[in-house]
Amino acid sequence: MEGIWSLLNRSGLANLATANLEHLVRAIKRGLKKIQYRPHLIDGCLAGTGLTLKSS
Repeated sequence: MEGIWSLLNRSGLANLATANLEHLVRAIKRGLKKIQYRPHLIDGCLAGTGLTLKSS
């Protein structure tokens, strides 16, 4: 989870000033959607934990 938050923060979320909670939620969802389509980033986060995904 720390790896994902790190990626979100690097994308500008750390310096984001929002008017309300709804705007923040939309920004987080948008950032997670971008990460979802870049599987090498997710693999890197998993590698940092020592975990792997096994396909059946």
